[in-house]
Amino acid sequence: MKTTRLPAALAPWAGTLSAITPELAVAFGPLLHRLDALVGEREPVADLVGDPDGLGGLARSGRPDQLLASEWLLAEEYPEEFLRRLVDGELLHLAPEFRTPAVRGRIAALVDTGPTQAGAGRLVQLAALLVLHRRAAARGTELVVLVLGDPHGRRLTGDLAELLPAWLAARRPADPTPSDVQQALDGLDAADQAWLLTSPRLAERLPARSRVLTSEPTRWSADGAGHAVVRLDGATAELPLPASGIAVRALRGAEFRRAERVPVGGPAADPGGAAVRALPAFTTDARTLLVRSAQGTTLFAANLPHPDPRVITAVRARRHDLPGPVLAAGRTGRRLIALYVRDGKLVPYVSGRPLGGYTCDLAAFGIGDALPQELFARPVLPVLRGGRDLLLPLVGRWWRIAPDGSVADDGPLGRGAQDRQHFDRFREPRLFAGRPLHEPAREARHFLHGGDSQAWSADGRTWTARTGEGKESRISFRENADVIGLVHDERAPALITVSRSGFLVRSVRADGVRTLTRFSGGSVPPAVHPSLPLIAAETRQGRIVVGDANTGRIQFQIGGAE
Repeated sequence: MKTTRLPAALAPWAGTLSAITPELAVAFGPLLHRLDALVGEREPVADLVGDPDGLGGLARSGRPDQLLASEWLLAEEYPEEFLRRLVDGELLHLAPEFRTPAVRGRIAALVDTGPTQAGAGRLVQLAALLVLHRRAAARGTELVVLVLGDPHGRRLTGDLAELLPAWLAARRPADPTPSDVQQALDGLDAADQAWLLTSPRLAERLPARSRVLTSEPTRWSADGAGHAVVRLDGATAELPLPASGIAVRALRGAEFRRAERVPVGGPAADPGGAAVRALPAFTTDARTLLVRSAQGTTLFAANLPHPDPRVITAVRARRHDLPGPVLAAGRTGRRLIALYVRDGKLVPYVSGRPLGGYTCDLAAFGIGDALPQELFARPVLPVLRGGRDLLLPLVGRWWRIAPDGSVADDGPLGRGAQDRQHFDRFREPRLFAGRPLHEPAREARHFLHGGDSQAWSADGRTWTARTGEGKESRISFRENADVIGLVHDERAPALITVSRSGFLVRSVRADGVRTLTRFSGGSVPPAVHPSLPLIAAETRQGRIVVGDANTGRIQFQIGGAE
C-alpha cells in the first residue's frame, strides 16, 4: 500500500524529506533517527546557543519551570489529563528566544563514491546527507557536497531535490586515496565544517581527525545486507537498512522527487471569508498591506496603525471588489489606486478623492491584448505617481500612463529588479530614497535598498551595507536562501532572508542571526516593507500577521473585512 503522509515521528523532518518519496522516508525512519542521534551526541547543531533574548512563543517541550500557568492549573484540577498530556508530549511551554551569532562556515560532506561504498555504503551516505542538510538549515548555513577523486573538483550545492540526483550520478570507477581527501580539504574555507563519508579501509589510512563517518554492511541474507555497522569518532552502532526492494529503487533514483511547495493547511480563506491565495504586499511607503484574492478581482487593503507594544492589535482589511483582475495597486496619500484588466484595457480604480482618466490599451505595452497569467499568481505590482502620470513596472520596463490614456516607455527596470521572476522593488535603484547610489553599488552584481540604506554584493551572500549616515557593515550568510528585504535594527542594517526550501525566514545582521519563527513556514514568502521594519505573512489558514522584522514579534493580526 502506498504511503502518502509521513508518520508523526517524522513530522519534524518534513522539509528535508520532501526531496524523497514518503515510502522511502518511512523506510529510512529508523536509520535517520539513530544516525541523527549518533551525530548529535558528538556535534551540537550550533557552536554557541547565543544570548537569551526573551520569549519566542510556545513549544511542546521544555523545563518544568517553563510550563504555562494554565498547565499547572490543569495538573491541580485534572491530574490524570495532565499526565496523559505529559506522556503524549502535548503540554505547552514558554519557548526561550536566543540571539545567535552569525554562522560563517558551511557544512561540507566529502563523499566516497567508489566501488567499496556501493550498495549499503551509499544508503548510509544518503541518510547522512539528509541529516547533515537538516543540521545545516538549523545552523543558518548550507550543505556542500564534494566528490572525492572528481577530476573537475565539482561542488554539489542547492536544494536536496537538485543535490541528491547529482550525488547519485557522481559514481567514481576507483576508490579515493588519502591525497584526494587532502585535496578536497584544501579547497574548503577555514570556517567550513568538514564531514568525511567513506569506508573503514580509507579511514584507516588517514591521520586521526574528527567527523569521519564510516560504514560497512552486515547481517547478510538472501535479500542482501540488513544492517550496516557505522562508526563515528570512536563510537560504533549497528543501524538498520531499508528493505531490499525500496533500497534498490532509491539507489537508482526512482525514490527521489522534486520538492513542491505545499500550502500549509490546504486552501486559505481570505480576510473576509472568501477563498484567497494570501499574497501580501507592501507596494509603497505607506503603512498599507495589500492582498489580492485567488480570483484576482478582489483587493483587500489593511491600514496599519502605530503598534501598541503591550498587545497584538486586530486590524480589519477593507474589501474592494473590481470588475476585472487586479494587476497593480498602491496607496498614495489618501488615495488607494488600483489598475485592473477589462476588455483588453487597463482601467484605474480609485478609493478616495476621484482621479479621472488613465484608461489605456494593453496593446500599448507591447504585450498584445492579454497579460501573462503568471502575473496574477504573484503579489500585486506597485503603481506610483510621477507628477500627474501613473508609473507602472511591467514586462521589464517602466511605463508612464498619462491622464488621457496615452502610454510612454519610461526606460528599463534596474538590472536586479528585472533579472528576477517577478518585479522586486528592493532591487530597483530607481526607487531608492537615499539616492545617489554609492559608487561600488553601481557596479555590483547584486543591489538592494531599504529606506535610506543600500547594500551590494558580488555573490548574493556576502553583502556590504551602507546607511544613510555613511556607516558601512559587512553581512554574510551561507544558507541557500534569497534576500527579500533590507531593514534596520537601531540604525544597524539587517538582511531579511528566506530559505529556498521550507520558507525559513531569518534576520541576518553583522553581529548575528535571528530566526523569525512566527513568519516562517508559510505557503509563500512573506512581504517586507520598503522603508519600515515591518514583515507580513500568512502563518495559517485565513490568518495574516504583521510584525517587527527585527525582533520577530507580532504586532497586528488581520482576519476580517468591512
